[in-house]
Formats: sequence, structure tokens, C-alpha cells
Amino acid sequence: SITGLNEPQGAYYDPATNRLFVACGGDGTVKMFDGTTYQLLQTMTLDLDADNVRYDARSNHIVVGYGGQKFLAGKVTRPGGGGALAILDTNGKQVGNIDMDAHPESFQLEKMGTRVFVNVPDRQEVEVADLVKGTVVARWPVTACTTNFPMSLDERHHRLFVGCRMPARLAVFDTESGKIVASPAMVEHTDDLFYDAGKGRIYVLGEGFIDVWRQMDPDHYDRIGRVATPADSRTGLFVPDLEELFETTPHHGAQGAQIGVYGIQ
Repeated sequence: SITGLNEPQGAYYDPATNRLFVACGGDGTVKMFDGTTYQLLQTMTLDLDADNVRYDARSNHIVVGYGGQKFLAGKVTRPGGGGALAILDTNGKQVGNIDMDAHPESFQLEKMGTRVFVNVPDRQEVEVADLVKGTVVARWPVTACTTNFPMSLDERHHRLFVGCRMPARLAVFDTESGKIVASPAMVEHTDDLFYDAGKGRIYVLGEGFIDVWRQMDPDHYDRIGRVATPADSRTGLFVPDLEELFETTPHHGAQGAQIGVYGIQ
């Protein structure tokens, strides 16, 4: 195990270099470790609240969301301040920065393009940035709900799935027009959601349940299942190659920390 991390949030393992990158929210750092020995190789200091981490295969860069105003979810940082996406190479050098209007939460990168879609709940919008231009190119208001945190992308059908907490809704955006085409009610207090391109489903992890949605067509969605989970389980990982969904439960009171594994049928 790796110890001494100040609120670890996002992580990415680069198999080409055998390096593990971990973003730490408490001190705003990104730490790079050897993937075999877990030796700390480098520490990159960004700003407060280093958070989500993604890999851009097109450029072989790592993208980290950090900083900015964050009044929601009971955490107050940088009143009125903008956040950003830091662009790092796999040696840990920062090679770019894209300014956001407030703290960036979950974000998704196009594989067939250069756009990145970013949830910015303190502005109640999705901000769209261009990784080549290095700037925000569009701002889409989230009109159906607020507190938009998790996100997933269906690039083939040009659909972006955004999970909201107030009220609990799945906001579906057309990524060509920036408009919401559907917003069905869903599980409360979501913190992760995943699109299963092979089965045309969306898995939404929330407060005590996993909702399973079927994509009837790009504009219509039916909930086909709801699976009970421990009360505090809201985050996880979907691995398409294994057809398994992993859900995490933190330690709380008499309930020990655990990982639930769900087979996809």
C-alpha cells in the first residue's frame, strides 16, 4: 500500500512507463510513483483540491482537474476563483493549463476529437474545452437540475450523461447542439456513473442503490433495474473487458470498508 497521501482523489496508471499518478485534494499535488516498488518519483504542485484524473491517448498526456470555487458538497475553497485542467506529460512535467470558471468535477475526453466535457457544478453548467486550443469553447447550462457531479460519454451517438443530485436526475446532452434531450429521475446522491457501449446501458451509483438504464435510442432511456448496495456506496469502477462493475463502500460506524463486485448480464 501507499501511505502519506493527503486526501487522494483521482489516479491513473501508465503501463508504458510503469508509473502511477495520484491527485491529492488536501494539498493540491499530483504524485508520481514507480508502479512496481511504489517509490515516490516526483511531486507536482498544482493548487488546492487536485481531483479527477484522465488520460488523453491522442496526445499521451494526463489531464488533472484542480482548484477553483467549490461551495457545493459542504466544501468551501477559493470563493469566486476559477479552477483549471492541468495537462501533464508522462514524465510529470506540466505542459499546459486550461482555465475553468470554478472547480472542475468529473470530465470526459473525446477519443475521436479534441474536446473535453467538464462538469462545473458551482456554475451549474458543463464547460466544453478544446485540448489543442487550450481554452473553453462552449458553456452549456444544466437547466434540468443542479449539483452536477458524475459524467460519462457515448461518443458514437453524440450523447453526454450528467448525474445531478438536486433533484436526482440523469441529464442527457446532445454533444452537437449542447441541449438536454432527456432528464429522467434516478437514484439519489449519485457520485459515479458509467456508459456501457456494448450493451447500451448506463450504470448509476447512488445512495444505497445502483440504477441500470437502457438506451432505447439516443433520446429515450428506460430504467430496467435497481440493485441494493450498502448505504454509503456511491463510487466505483466499470471494467468493460471483464463485464464487471466494482462499487466501493467506505468505513462508517460498524460497517467496514468493502468492495462489491457485480457481474454484468
